[in-house]
Amino acid sequence: MAMVKVAAADAVGTDSVIEVMVGETPYAVCNVAGKIRALYGVCPHRGGPLGQGMVEGDKVVCPWHAWAWDVKTGATELDSNLKVQIYPMKIENGDGMVKI
Repeated sequence: MAMVKVAAADAVGTDSVIEVMVGETPYAVCNVAGKIRALYGVCPHRGGPLGQGMVEGDKVVCPWHAWAWDVKTGATELDSNLKVQIYPMKIENGDGMVKI
């Protein structure tokens, strides 16, 4: 897997999330208390755009039905059978890099 630049590190404000595309794939890049994280950008509940949601605590909340996804584990409390893929992130020369 390669590290791919997805956004400038300062493009994601503290406790916020943005949607980025790598090819045809959407990712939700979020900043939770200063830690940048990346999740697959489609909510497995009903296909909502996680990158257009919001951060609440350590979760990204889908804008369509308010399902919340843990940014460290990808899990939700609403259905133990569903998870969002989490991707390793790092900041390199001011750029947010995701391993995909």
